[in-house]
Amino acid sequence: MLISSCCGKLFFSEINVIMKEHTYIMEGFVVMAILRTQIEQSDLTKYIPPKGDYEPFRDDDHYKEKLKEWGLPAAKKEFWYKEGNYQRLVTIKGYETYGNTGDFNTLVVEFQDGNLTCVHPAFLKEMQQSSFGKESLINLEEKDPSEEAAVPQSEEAAQKTETVPPQETPKKEKAVKPAKEPKPKKEKAPKIELPADKVHFTAAVKQFALVYNPFNEENDEVVVLENVQIVQENPIELGLAWCSHSKTLKKFELAAGDLLEFDGKVAAKKMGKGKDAPEDFVIDAKVLYKINNPSKINKK
Repeated sequence: MLISSCCGKLFFSEINVIMKEHTYIMEGFVVMAILRTQIEQSDLTKYIPPKGDYEPFRDDDHYKEKLKEWGLPAAKKEFWYKEGNYQRLVTIKGYETYGNTGDFNTLVVEFQDGNLTCVHPAFLKEMQQSSFGKESLINLEEKDPSEEAAVPQSEEAAQKTETVPPQETPKKEKAVKPAKEPKPKKEKAPKIELPADKVHFTAAVKQFALVYNPFNEENDEVVVLENVQIVQENPIELGLAWCSHSKTLKKFELAAGDLLEFDGKVAAKKMGKGKDAPEDFVIDAKVLYKINNPSKINKK
């Protein structure tokens, strides 16, 4: 820190490329204040590190595709992480998957000091709003209902309020209804044991459809596949399945009837419906399986 005086004014200066310089005028003095930005305070930040390995982004297209799915602006590389009375810029390094279907995500973000923490996509989205964390911390005391109990009555008043127990009236006998014959139960189709690892598929494109995405509050375009088969020693017939119409798939310019071979993972997740979707993008049949991250695609 260098301090010098000239004409009754003090000047403070410091050379530091990671600092921002601000000028303040106070009572005739010019003070050059140096403010450090983005200095991590590990003792204040509650880190939730990822459990083991997490899924990194394959490329920039995959990064933008996932951010759109989470309702975050795909063009941004840094996001605000807010906690308590401070905020930090972080980058999204990847994500974890969880749930029975393996289709739910938790983001893995990195602070500028290299620390990693997990955060839900919707929560990080809320952190980008300027109003986040500015809610009033004043909690109004609520009255305990037990404190508002009735004031004890005097003996005389209590005697007046005593009630005579109601007389029992004879109950009418209900007519006995004949027992209904039990309806025959419908036989459920045997549950398919889905493989957890990546497998090879063959399928045909049935149509395109729209599915409502609550994260970005828009409809996402998906591809509905038919005659879906898992190719292995004992092939598994899935029938109908669906997957996101990602940029990777769009490169193949798919059309109804196209035959495909690809690798991917499958999960038991029913396809939802689009919001105010055109009839051409609606399917009446139930689609119970979702294919995630198709790769090594071959269009016949």
